[in-house]
Amino acid sequence: MSSAHTTLRRAGVVTALAAAGVLAAAGVASAHVTVHPESYAKGATDGVLSFRVPDENASASTTEVQLFLPTDHPVLGVLVSPHDGWSAKVTDTKLKTPVKTDDGTVTDAVSEITWTGGRIEPGHYEDFDVAFGQLPDNTTQLPFKTLQTYSDGKVVRWIEEVEQGADEPENPAPVLRLTAGDSASEAAPARSASKASASDSTARGLGVAGLVVGVLGLAAGAFAVARSRTARGRSE
Repeated sequence: MSSAHTTLRRAGVVTALAAAGVLAAAGVASAHVTVHPESYAKGATDGVLSFRVPDENASASTTEVQLFLPTDHPVLGVLVSPHDGWSAKVTDTKLKTPVKTDDGTVTDAVSEITWTGGRIEPGHYEDFDVAFGQLPDNTTQLPFKTLQTYSDGKVVRWIEEVEQGADEPENPAPVLRLTAGDSASEAAPARSASKASASDSTARGLGVAGLVVGVLGLAAGAFAVARSRTARGRSE
């Protein structure tokens, strides 16, 4: 085998491995269930949380999503946005510790939302929007444990909480960070959570596309060098 052919073959292998690495990294970064935006101010009112559920199964669709809301630090005034093709069942729970608000004492809060009837096909995702009246002001984060059921019966439990300073677990629960910011300014963001998360997804997609283009550019350069060597070999 000539050195030119060897160079071409190596260039092809490098291109394939680099492209596979880029795409694999992109898939890992977005495979688990997430909440958008990632943070709100403590005690924020009248906002929207968007839960993004990707289907990373190569052969099965997502047919059910169960979202568990914390009741030790409850989210008050929860409303579920209608979602095409999906039906939402909302479960209330009596709170162990009632919450006093300006409008009175709240004794019940939503503890679970289950979406059924729709399908998320492999390689796709859905954003499920949940509006709230008020977030708690006595904690720094809210975990939203989630169960994702597939058409083949498999259930992925996104329930592991991320410990500060530790590596991310295999099946992390979506976590909303609560900051000491101005709740009034964060209560009504300029864009809805779903639009913001879509923009984030677009930005990630453009970043991946840029990496792929860079890889292809390197591969093109390698092929050009190999062809040049082949031409010189023939002329000699």
